[in-house]
Amino acid sequence: MPSPIPHGGRSTANQVLAGVDLTRKWILVTGCDEEIGFETMNALAANGAHVFGLARSLTSARNACDQVGPRATPVACDLADLDSVAAAAAMIRGLEVSLDAIIASSEAASPPTLHTRYGVELQFLSNYIGHFALVNQLLDLVRSGTGRIVIVSSSASVMQAPPEGIMFDNLDGHRFYDPMTCFWQSKFALALYAKELSRRLRRRVIAVNSLHPGAAKGTGLRKDLLRPWRVVRSTVQQFIKSAGQRAATGALLAASPCVTGITGEYWSDCQIAKGNPLLSDRELAKRLWQVSVQIIARIRNATTNNAGGGVIWREAIES
Repeated sequence: MPSPIPHGGRSTANQVLAGVDLTRKWILVTGCDEEIGFETMNALAANGAHVFGLARSLTSARNACDQVGPRATPVACDLADLDSVAAAAAMIRGLEVSLDAIIASSEAASPPTLHTRYGVELQFLSNYIGHFALVNQLLDLVRSGTGRIVIVSSSASVMQAPPEGIMFDNLDGHRFYDPMTCFWQSKFALALYAKELSRRLRRRVIAVNSLHPGAAKGTGLRKDLLRPWRVVRSTVQQFIKSAGQRAATGALLAASPCVTGITGEYWSDCQIAKGNPLLSDRELAKRLWQVSVQIIARIRNATTNNAGGGVIWREAIES
């Protein structure tokens, strides 16, 4: 029986990595200019890792990486722009390094009205499709046997996702748009993607896990999502975490020896947790994968026809 993990909901990223030597490790973190991404990047670099810090603009990425120091390399990657995603992946591939971990932590703000790009609702595009495209383009750089992929989801993926999990007939928001429902859907899609990717990478012995980071005090997204629940705000306060605590589970899954060999799980508070029951629906996971590939292919064809370019695409290894 594996040893209990000696960390919990009040642990910080620095605490879960205490004593872990990450020298010569290369780790990619999206949303490095956001709360969780920055705290994760900072803790990894403090323990010796070299981190690629991805943010929507190079200026934002550079500002965050400059605060961390020479072990952080800024990369521009707008997850709502698949040409930007492809360019970021190509830049990293050009460095000819192997990745020890990828942490997909970036999160788009929730617009109060419907916004689409490429005919896809913005939150689904930025939170999910952008990460799906980026991670899959970099899979062959991840070390077989020891590599790890960490997908930041949310507890919203467990109880608040649509009953069917993914509204395949409303990915453009044409039937209806509710910012909370679309946010929850995108977070469930991330967790379901992690589950399917863990199966596809099992032969390469690459661990893939998703997680709920914990509640934060307050981005604009959280303000929008919590507005209907202000009556219970006093209860919610006790669950709010600091930035370091919210980054802990991702840092643990990316680099701690405590979780070696564990894959395909949903985590919260540095422990395996109960995710959405639909995460066990393999047919739903396969359909989401297929639809995601189709969306990216459609976008790739459109960009090729319109601009003479195209989105680089590498399919994940089938199990």
